[in-house]
Amino acid sequence: MKSTNKVVRAGFAFVLVTMLFASGCKKGTGLNIFSIEDDKNFGAKMETEIANNPTQYPLLDQATHQASYAYLNSLKQNILASGQLTHANDFVWKLYIIKDDNTQNAFCTPGGYIYVYTGLIKYLNNASSLAGVIGHEMAHADQRHSTNQMTKQYGLDLLVSIVAGTTSGGQLAQIAASLSTLAFSREDEKDADAHSVIYLCPTQYRADGAADFFEKIIASGTSQPVPAFLSTHPNPDTRVANIHAKKTELNCSGVPSDGTENADYTAFKASLN
Repeated sequence: MKSTNKVVRAGFAFVLVTMLFASGCKKGTGLNIFSIEDDKNFGAKMETEIANNPTQYPLLDQATHQASYAYLNSLKQNILASGQLTHANDFVWKLYIIKDDNTQNAFCTPGGYIYVYTGLIKYLNNASSLAGVIGHEMAHADQRHSTNQMTKQYGLDLLVSIVAGTTSGGQLAQIAASLSTLAFSREDEKDADAHSVIYLCPTQYRADGAADFFEKIIASGTSQPVPAFLSTHPNPDTRVANIHAKKTELNCSGVPSDGTENADYTAFKASLN
């Protein structure tokens, strides 16, 4: 029986590797070897691992920061309500704030678990800027770039074992620790930028909000660590141009209707202290 199981697993692995190779030959998101439920299962495991590591991921308590989470969840819901996400109703889309003012970053795990650092929130000036970055990160999960990239980075066997529930805690911790710095391909970054515009276009936010961060950090000329979403591929200047061009192509005109975007965002930033 054990010998038979090994043969079955070997055959399964061969099929998955073949599918992975095929997906890697396609432009864009390609074929994903994992199911939607696999993505959700993977994200749930990472959620637990991150919650159990408060030293590296000091999550703001939702009970004591209700106003902060209410604001950010409202932003998230506006994006989901755009009707543009493929898996808006399939993934969990849970959101967490990480208390780290020195890190200007955000990431989203498979299955829709969104993590935003206070350093990013405080660096930006308005809701559209933040919505653009969050839309970009949500796109990595929604377009299922994350699982493909993790397969390339950690290997097929490890991800299959995570989905199967046979991975050690140490291996999970290793992957969780690298989520905020996961490097995507050129095509994935370009696709996530474009989908951020697509997601925001029907909303009250400026559809090209994702360009704000890129423009600000490029203008500053600082040598600070580059967040994962500000990958050097494609060139940041090219990404800014592409984001603005996508907004023009879609004829988006999203502008906050009540004129309170900046004031509300300033209050949101203050609520994080």
